[in-house]
Amino acid sequence: MQPHPMYPFTPFIAVPDLPRRRFVQGLAAGGLLLGLGPMINSAWARGANTTTGYAPVLEGTEFDLTIAETPVNFTGSPRMATTINGSIPGPTLRWREGDTVTIRVTNRLAVDSSIHWHGILLPFEMDGVPGISFKGIPPGETFTYRFKVTQTGTYWYHSHSGMQEQTGMYGAIIIDSAAGRSTQADRDYVVQFSDWTDEDPMRVLSQLKMQSDYYNYNQPTAVDFFKDVSRNGFKAALDKRKMWNEMRMNPTDLADISAATYTYLMNGSTPAANWTGLFRPGEKVRLRLINSGAMTFFDVRIPGLKMTVVQTDGQDVEPVTVDEIRIGVAETYDVIVTPGDDTYTIFAQSMDRTGYARGTLATRAGLMAAVPELDKPEPLGMGDMMGAMGGGDMAGMDHGSGGGKGKMAGKSGMGGMNHGGMALDHSMHAQQAGMALGDPLAKPSTTARHANTEYGASTDMRVDMARTNLDDPGIGLRNNGRRVLTYADLHTIGGPLDPRGPGREIELHLTGNMERYTWSLDGLEFGKSTPVHFKYGERVRVILHNDTMMTHPMHMHGMWSELESDGGGFQVRKHTISVQPAQRISFLVNADALGRWAWHCHLLLHMDAGMFREVVVA
Repeated sequence: MQPHPMYPFTPFIAVPDLPRRRFVQGLAAGGLLLGLGPMINSAWARGANTTTGYAPVLEGTEFDLTIAETPVNFTGSPRMATTINGSIPGPTLRWREGDTVTIRVTNRLAVDSSIHWHGILLPFEMDGVPGISFKGIPPGETFTYRFKVTQTGTYWYHSHSGMQEQTGMYGAIIIDSAAGRSTQADRDYVVQFSDWTDEDPMRVLSQLKMQSDYYNYNQPTAVDFFKDVSRNGFKAALDKRKMWNEMRMNPTDLADISAATYTYLMNGSTPAANWTGLFRPGEKVRLRLINSGAMTFFDVRIPGLKMTVVQTDGQDVEPVTVDEIRIGVAETYDVIVTPGDDTYTIFAQSMDRTGYARGTLATRAGLMAAVPELDKPEPLGMGDMMGAMGGGDMAGMDHGSGGGKGKMAGKSGMGGMNHGGMALDHSMHAQQAGMALGDPLAKPSTTARHANTEYGASTDMRVDMARTNLDDPGIGLRNNGRRVLTYADLHTIGGPLDPRGPGREIELHLTGNMERYTWSLDGLEFGKSTPVHFKYGERVRVILHNDTMMTHPMHMHGMWSELESDGGGFQVRKHTISVQPAQRISFLVNADALGRWAWHCHLLLHMDAGMFREVVVA
């Protein structure tokens, strides 16, 4: 049995029965009770909210960080958070390309801890994943991270131990070019999103294990049924409800955790606290959007302002102007906005439409703009379960009504998806899929190769005809009247890192069983799986095939993932790629980083429940 790269966490007291509004919006002055920086302390004393949520900025090459527990109050009930240097978020670390940084991290907790430098290229011993790259940082001890900075851009860091990331242990990283700071903007703000729960995170996981839709308050109702009757007729509405019941699935299962327990934060501030960034009319303002949530996808827009995306995951892209961005957990997007003489709301609603984080861009402190209403949640449709039906992509398909034709395997019958029953093995094992394809892997394969291990209790669904398009903004964002960013819009400046094509192809399937709340790769939870092996110096294509109805932000440590278009051309370089339901994507990897690396879904509870593999480069 492999050691699990997560460590025990000290539980909180049980959550009280607080009004839902208190969770969704938080307190007007909710946040840290102790350990605040001077600027925040003075604002707290004045009762102002416009300067809260600014993390301290540390610059240079030598850093001292202390992990400890700190009292917080986001909802009206005090709790203990896990903080770095006493702040949420932790200090923003500002580095310079070419420098060697030394970071001394002292653990004042009663349990082991760690810090992982997300998206940073470094020796594997410095990566900060207990059980993979080092032993962790025991209570009372100091671990020194030291590595050379070889990149530029916006990144972040977080604990990789237990549930500490959920309880406040994260911060931003800004890396300036060796030539100096960027002159693209007149002002520069980190905008870091996260989710907070007053509950013990292990209790949250336990609730999901007992009932996977425990926090889903958007269940189909009788009103929804009669709306379907009015739109599609009684028989079609009844058949639709029967289908979902037989599959033991829920069309509103958009997020495992909702505002039933979460308060959504922007720079550590609740919606009621209203983080504010100041500007002068006509200035260019750079917003470094970072999703540090444990489990939440945020859909971000600024009503009245266009956002020009100039970077994702620290890598410069050809500028593209949009109205809205879905930012997956662990992703970063840098955008440029040019506000006029007005006040603007930065609005980040959760993908399940149960709550939001928000802040303000204003010309002076104390101003606020209108906060939009939450969009109505869009139910999952057949395309989110079956992918490409009949062999083609699902462009033009009715995603909301579940229309389309198909045949289910077994009793309930949907073709393109085998729902839990046994099926013939028509695959090679995914980790041995380096096969000759005639043409030397010029294009990614499109035929699903399900591993034998997918046919077990850990997998309740398999998609045979996954879609491969990158131009779908995702559930809830389709045809909403706004220009929404997709991966198809992103093009890394400078092209691929390596002109070589792949020498082989590896296929892994993202799998799970919602009733059991187990998550895995190829049907194997971490501890039951063997490492994925890369040969040092090779260039390999990786295919991720999502057999579930949830979007998974997949993060490979230590190496870039160069996302391909469905035709096999280079698209964009990322460290975290969100794979939508019933989607099949491919990316190229240069195996240029010797050592042991983590590879996992960045939804914290999915990782903890087993969607995790080790990668060995040798």
